[in-house]
Amino acid sequence: MLSVSGLTVRYGSVTAVSDVDLSIGDGEVLALLGPSGCGKSTLLRAVAGLEPAEGTVCWDGADLADVPVHRRGFGLVFQDGQLFPHRDVAGNVAFGLRMQGRKSPERVAELLTLVGLAGYESRRVTSLSGGEQQRVALARALAPRPRLLLLDEPLSALDRSMREQLAMDLATLLRAAGTTAMVVTHDHDEAFTLADRVAVMNAGRVNQTGDPAEVWRRPVDEETARFLGCTTFLPGRVANGVLTCEFGAIPLAAPDGAVHVGLRPTALRPAPAGVAGKVTGRVHRHDHVRLVVDAGRAVDAVAEVTNAPSVGDEVTLTLDETGVAIIGP
Repeated sequence: MLSVSGLTVRYGSVTAVSDVDLSIGDGEVLALLGPSGCGKSTLLRAVAGLEPAEGTVCWDGADLADVPVHRRGFGLVFQDGQLFPHRDVAGNVAFGLRMQGRKSPERVAELLTLVGLAGYESRRVTSLSGGEQQRVALARALAPRPRLLLLDEPLSALDRSMREQLAMDLATLLRAAGTTAMVVTHDHDEAFTLADRVAVMNAGRVNQTGDPAEVWRRPVDEETARFLGCTTFLPGRVANGVLTCEFGAIPLAAPDGAVHVGLRPTALRPAPAGVAGKVTGRVHRHDHVRLVVDAGRAVDAVAEVTNAPSVGDEVTLTLDETGVAIIGP
């Protein structure tokens, strides 16, 4: 089990990571999620021992302060994979084993099968696609059976469709291997696909930690809600299991009382009845149309590609619970 307490990283007068506490249980995958520059990669590097830091990093209760990077038993996968271009696939995967004085063609074959590259042993890594290269990098990191796998934006250099597929494959692989892992990403879809728990970071601090559904539906503050896609904020009230706000009412399991509501664009959709407005903006996305609607104030909404209103059209908007978040601790 990894435990981090009071971790702080400074570069001169700049504090990149500030007083972070977190833990990762055995076999658990934790995603560090946040915008560029929030300190998530710096935090990962400090856990790895690559950045000097204040505070403590412990494994199973043992302080790692005096343990060098190569003795921590952690595996590392970076955005670009950092493969050896002069080695074939098998040579890259076997590198971690050789560093431990071990040779195991069987282990190499096992890992390549696990990452979906069985039979690729003799291929040059320079002939592989970006997704295949990241699979090789992952197999290399897993080969020596690390007690913790650290992945720093492992999919961000890939195109969208490849990134989505590899994220699902990676989630399956990590669970099949029972790997304890920390994943850094700026993409909430990727984080929620991969992780058992998500730690949302901003400005060097962890704002919220929880399971993906909890973080998505109940962001701790408006800043976190904005990062997770909320664009409209308004007051609401819960009574007898129903949330009511100016755009309608939806079922909500929450204590009665006033609440702060965040709406993602998917929370508002054109319907035969609802709050009236006029379309002032329209952008086609790959599977929907994003609308800006003047409904007394500018709000974001979505419509189906096959039946989307045009700019200037009058619409009525109804509330869809899948896009609603309740903000607050």
